Amino acid sequence: MKLATWNVNSLAVRLPQLLDWLAVHQPDAVVLQETKLTDDKFPHAVLTEAGYHPQWFGQKTYNGVALLSREPAQDIAKNIVGVEDEQARLIAGTVGGVRVIGGYFPNGQAPDSDKFVYKMRWLDGLRAWVASELARHPQLVLMGDFNIAPEDRDVYDPVAWAGQIHCTPEERAHFRELLALGLHDAFRLFEQPPKSWSWWDYRNLAFRKNQGLRIDHILVSDALKSRVTACTIDKPTRKNERPSDHAPVIVELS
Repeated sequence: MKLATWNVNSLAVRLPQLLDWLAVHQPDAVVLQETKLTDDKFPHAVLTEAGYHPQWFGQKTYNGVALLSREPAQDIAKNIVGVEDEQARLIAGTVGGVRVIGGYFPNGQAPDSDKFVYKMRWLDGLRAWVASELARHPQLVLMGDFNIAPEDRDVYDPVAWAGQIHCTPEERAHFRELLALGLHDAFRLFEQPPKSWSWWDYRNLAFRKNQGLRIDHILVSDALKSRVTACTIDKPTRKNERPSDHAPVIVELS
């Protein structure tokens, strides 16, 4: 079973790239972030023709998430159940017996901002809800754009980024609390090349200089850990013409 996450940073712009990528990699399910489309604009017919059953949750201009799966996903949830939120940030469904949760975590803007307070509140709600989902679905994957670099090795310049958004102690503590629920960072289950990032700023030739962050993650439950055979960042996708600033992350399960 192959699962993936990709912040496409505008599905309207990246749809041809997504279709090509699906044809090459053929994941059983993929979660998308920053689709930036209202529900009526979502290209469900094109994706169905490509062999996927789409579920989507959109918002004009900002945010927006989707779940595409080879077989129809069951028990769909949109946003964190029990948490009021006007922003379209989370979608979940069960695919092949695996509970798949895809999230576009808040950016947070800056540690002293209202948006950071929102991020902390959102993460509190997420942790509580994922705990309840794990009780119902032992085979669970939480993946998406977390907007958190968990450790210094996930940052190209840890000194410059220390205390900055994505790298604050508070954000990293929330990431550890998710792991404490019984989740595992699939990428770190394997020896990985140093300087492995999933996001590179469009500015300052960041991709060419390989100055990035690892902020897109796939967390697997205890029940799935032994089934993980590989987890990779698809860096070549970032070389596309008019690319997303994020690369897909892929996990393979036996």
